[in-house]
Amino acid sequence: MDTDAGDWRQIESETEDVQIDEYDLTTSPNDFNVLTIYNFINSGSVIIPGFQRNYVWDRKRASRLIESLIIGLPVPQVFLYEEDRNKFLVIDGQQRLMTVYYFMSGRFPRRDKRSELRRLFDEYGQIPDGVLHDDAYFEAFNLQLPESGQGIPNKFNKLNYQTLGDHKMQFEMRTIRNMIVKQLRPSGDTSSVYEMFNRLNTGGVNLTPQEIRSSLFHSRFYDNLYQWNMDPRWRELLGQEHPDLHMRDIEVMLRAFAMARSVDTYAPSMVKFLNRFSKEAQREGPEAIDEFGSDLDWFLSKATDIPRSAWLTKQQKFLVNLFESVFAAAVRSRAEGTLIRLDAGAISQVRESEDYIKHSQERTTDTENVKGRYRAAYGALTQ
Repeated sequence: MDTDAGDWRQIESETEDVQIDEYDLTTSPNDFNVLTIYNFINSGSVIIPGFQRNYVWDRKRASRLIESLIIGLPVPQVFLYEEDRNKFLVIDGQQRLMTVYYFMSGRFPRRDKRSELRRLFDEYGQIPDGVLHDDAYFEAFNLQLPESGQGIPNKFNKLNYQTLGDHKMQFEMRTIRNMIVKQLRPSGDTSSVYEMFNRLNTGGVNLTPQEIRSSLFHSRFYDNLYQWNMDPRWRELLGQEHPDLHMRDIEVMLRAFAMARSVDTYAPSMVKFLNRFSKEAQREGPEAIDEFGSDLDWFLSKATDIPRSAWLTKQQKFLVNLFESVFAAAVRSRAEGTLIRLDAGAISQVRESEDYIKHSQERTTDTENVKGRYRAAYGALTQ
């Protein structure tokens, strides 16, 4: 009986009735000039997490922003979250800030290299000089501006940062309003940033929960998640050769790790549960991270002997709740020395058990349903 929630690509559509927390925030406007913004980004003070989103603007749109700054037209404000003294996380405005950064660097990213550049920026806080001057990754950032309605060429067309002439200093001194947000209460809980990402992001495409989460909780653990997500055995299990652009495959893996570590203390919502786990993972050292990787490697080595159909509905959709329950039960019972089997028969037994079916009908992220599915999986693997 196929009772589980559907395909892993649809996990962000799960609706949860969640009471939004109340926050005590301070918001202060700061008008930083363009040169200051460039220096902030170049020094790593302004953090634009690479996995927040690819740079998606084309050169025409980027050129219009630069032109607006040169001639003094207002541009939309930017929202920054103050993580620490002189450390700011971009909430909204990444495309605008990166456009300024790229223009003043004199380079514009090639479209087919943006995913890789996203990773490099997240790792180094800037684009390494060797990459920035590599024509395989970048082309010259010469402004691409249309003629006027009367066919008169735009005087800034084809100029770059170094050839702006008298307009260069004028451009550097133009200001962009930056709204600096700092959370005062509750302390030790950055969930307000999550809500702001959801509500303020103006990029035109809504970010998935995992895209937001990856931006907020960037860490060594997440760096490893991205690497593990490329494992051919994992890609085969999910049935998709390439990583998902919206990081939903990352969320499936994250859910499995979180359940294996903390299913006993699970409480809804799933979003908050994964946020808490991600925050805790920021403190994990190399040994603990290696243990996560070892558990995944072991599980995938076993999964290669299990027909992929064992994880699928009749409609060939991957059962996320089944996978996370079995993964957690397998990893934990193996550590306890109680694991008896992990094969197609065991997976089938889980799916057909009364306990699993009962807890897979509706409100699948309620505490009792999550723990009930885990109990069903643990029982099947240890008997």
